[in-house]
Amino acid sequence: MSGFSKRKMIVVLCACFALVGALALAGCSGGQDASKTASGESVADVTVNPGTLTIATGNPAWPPYVMNDAPESGEGFEAAVAYAVAEKMGFSKDQVVWVRTGFDEAITPGAKDWDMNIQQFSVTEERKAAVDFSSPYFTPSQSIVVDAAPGHDKYANATSLAELGDAVLGAEAGSTSYTWGMDKVNKNIQVFNSNADAAAALNAHQIDGIILDTPTAVYMADPEMEELAAAKLIGQIPGSEADPLAFLLPKDSPLTDAVSAAVDELQKDGTLDKLVQEWMADYTIEVPVLAE
Repeated sequence: MSGFSKRKMIVVLCACFALVGALALAGCSGGQDASKTASGESVADVTVNPGTLTIATGNPAWPPYVMNDAPESGEGFEAAVAYAVAEKMGFSKDQVVWVRTGFDEAITPGAKDWDMNIQQFSVTEERKAAVDFSSPYFTPSQSIVVDAAPGHDKYANATSLAELGDAVLGAEAGSTSYTWGMDKVNKNIQVFNSNADAAAALNAHQIDGIILDTPTAVYMADPEMEELAAAKLIGQIPGSEADPLAFLLPKDSPLTDAVSAAVDELQKDGTLDKLVQEWMADYTIEVPVLAE
């Protein structure tokens, strides 16, 4: 169990478990065969490299979504979901190839050298203009981790968004974390190419905090994980559990319906719930919701 659980933080539990079922069912693909495209072709014939499924993720990829930055191990929530989807689509584990992309790079319009991408992509109408999304598989909230080092801990006891009015926060480029920060916290949000870059800036006291999805925030702020030298998770941004996560695919991909069908089957047969319990339980602890 994480360091936060040991300190028995109190208040509102992240709504991920309740929403994952409803959202996946809402995206139901209506009986689509996960091993076939909508036009009846085998999915294995229309991948970027026929016969293999190329899946992209972040660089680095963070727990609890990918453990030890090794998606090929299948360990971590998104790594496990990806392999479960691949199996539903008719691909064995040795037919899956992993590649890495930046977050902002992945949502940019244009040709891709991968079939689908999984790295906590929230489904938004703006992104739908450039890329496709599958049915959703999970819904986290967004949380704020701040510098807690002596002499740099100005915001360590903040309990409201108003107290962060002059804080300089970091977020990954193109991310929902950035959008929520700009909309709900302040306009001093600095953009970073990755959460790793934001973490380095926080450790160097160049920013006051980082906005992250709550499971990643729990991981990064846990002193036992040693990702941040001195940090504190102060709370969730209210209302930020509104954006579900889904696989991202190139615009008008022939695989979109099949990936959605696979996700829907995993929801229906209980696999998604089992994977949430297996990989996310320690990272969806009780975290305070910041007052507005």
